[in-house]
Amino acid sequence: MGTTTGQLTRGRPHMTWLITGGAGYIGAHVVRAMTAAGEQAVVYDDLSTGIAERVPDGVPLVVGSTLDAERLARTLADHAVTGVVHLAAKKQVGESVEQPLRYYRENVEGLRILLDAVTAAGVPSFVFSSSAAVYGMPDVDLVTEETPCVPMSPYGETKLTGEWLVRATGRATGLSTASLRYFNVAGAASPELADVGVFNLVPMVFEKLTENAPPRIFGADYPTPDGTCVRDYIHVVDLAEAHVAAARALRSSPGRDVTVNIGRGEGVSVREMIDRINAVTGYDRPPTVTPRRPGDPARVVASADRAAAELGWKARHDVQDMITSAWEGWVRLHPEARRG
Repeated sequence: MGTTTGQLTRGRPHMTWLITGGAGYIGAHVVRAMTAAGEQAVVYDDLSTGIAERVPDGVPLVVGSTLDAERLARTLADHAVTGVVHLAAKKQVGESVEQPLRYYRENVEGLRILLDAVTAAGVPSFVFSSSAAVYGMPDVDLVTEETPCVPMSPYGETKLTGEWLVRATGRATGLSTASLRYFNVAGAASPELADVGVFNLVPMVFEKLTENAPPRIFGADYPTPDGTCVRDYIHVVDLAEAHVAAARALRSSPGRDVTVNIGRGEGVSVREMIDRINAVTGYDRPPTVTPRRPGDPARVVASADRAAAELGWKARHDVQDMITSAWEGWVRLHPEARRG
């Protein structure tokens, strides 16, 4: 875990990226995408939800909280960090409603302390993990970056506040910044990197099927073609590659500030997703409809045009890829899961 050198990588100045939350589901994919692209990575994670085994051999792991200013400063110095990708955050919407103070502490105060350390160390580039939750319940066919941000939960509020904090810091200090607004993330690069949480639609359906129970649809009376909510799903591998694109865009344009949606620009309804999951897994279990959940918008689908223009990035994987790769990971973690 020594410091880096000033060697050249593929003819470009060598950079070392600190990836906070790099032992998490999304973070582990970002680490692999960065290293595959020839970048050096250091993982900083408190392992509250991250898994140390996800960090590849040869990539240093520093166990620590973003609330620990001293450890952050030491890590930035010890590894000669030249860029940060900040993913570490609490991210459960319902939990954020119940524990707003915890979410503001972890997601906003943790970010403030990290930015303080980053600017003190003279780190030039900062990529921030944001969320489509900043938009709340947009009443538009395609959500652009100009769509008004009206978050519906403390989680969404902390992400929007984080964007403001990142942008303001960049303007004041010259830090190059990018905020990536993720839409609905699914899939895995390999089974061992699968999402182990059961908070998103795909693993929630897997869980029900494994229990021989019907998947649940929360409300089927929305103003959509089949009455169920429509969402934009993005493969985690595509999302990870978007971070590489953002990192390189910041390196090539010092002082830059960019905020982009990371989605496919295609809507898929909850009922359609469940039908596709049934087909991939070999189950044939019709869903049951339960009442709407409060705060669920009818349709949230990204316009990804700005990401293409600003970062030269476009999603490559489809929903079938997401479900198939996620299922392989689920079966690895849950051997009792059977094909119907």
